[in-house]
Amino acid sequence: MERISFYDQIASNKRKSVFLMVMVFIVLLALGYVISMAFEPGYFFFIMAISIIFSISYLLISYYNSDRIALASVNAKPASKEQHRQYYSTVEGLAIASGLPMPKLYVMENEQINAFASGRDPQHAVICVTTGALNRLNKQELEGVLSHELSHIANFDIRFITLVAVMVGMISIISQMFLRSMWFRGNDREGKGNAIFILIGLVLAIIAPIVVQLVQLAVSRKREFTADATAVKFTRYPPGLINALKKIKNDRPMRVNKAVAPLFMSDPFRQKMSNLLSTHPPIDERIKVLSGM
Repeated sequence: MERISFYDQIASNKRKSVFLMVMVFIVLLALGYVISMAFEPGYFFFIMAISIIFSISYLLISYYNSDRIALASVNAKPASKEQHRQYYSTVEGLAIASGLPMPKLYVMENEQINAFASGRDPQHAVICVTTGALNRLNKQELEGVLSHELSHIANFDIRFITLVAVMVGMISIISQMFLRSMWFRGNDREGKGNAIFILIGLVLAIIAPIVVQLVQLAVSRKREFTADATAVKFTRYPPGLINALKKIKNDRPMRVNKAVAPLFMSDPFRQKMSNLLSTHPPIDERIKVLSGM
């Protein structure tokens, strides 16, 4: 079997993530162009300004408080250096090897194996693991899980996902404002040309939010693949993460807030849904890719 370079895997997934983000931007431009052609340009700039203010204000609050929100939602507690010695020493070693600052460490009470990282940058990062991960994983498996989470911090995934979320939020708000404005226009007609752009605008306003949300989910899946590959770069030992994923695959679902579920290393709900609608790639697919490295 031909081996896969983790460097190639990282570069490929990053390119795909950027491409998907560009797709969201193109949808935003297309929607804006159609609305500006359907109405006077001033109308488009008005709703664009409102959508920017609302989406950026909301997401900035979430962005700067993402770690506190996530930790509070799962009732996580700070890890103890005495009680969680292996946890601390493993992250310290990985942080030194990767050249990253030491993140703050937390533990959440849950018998299932899982973990997440949050924070707007490496200087304001946290890693949280379940008690199940600490109790049921061996040293190499725990190192694989923690290196995956440290990879999210190293790759600035929170910042990247937030940027995509800002654009997705803007498209949703613009679409809603455009659709609602049609109720107030009544039977007003401004010529055949405008009517065509209004029709195109209506179709885009309905379809665009669905399309960009699917793209947003695809970006999330690509960042998971990137974190897996970066974890191998940090540890040089794929079996650690592979064996941890095998144990996670056989775990029961977790009970967590749906809002923070995408942050976790694997889907905590173990939902049997289409890959298009999932925030995480299938575990079997992740194991297959890692086995080729």
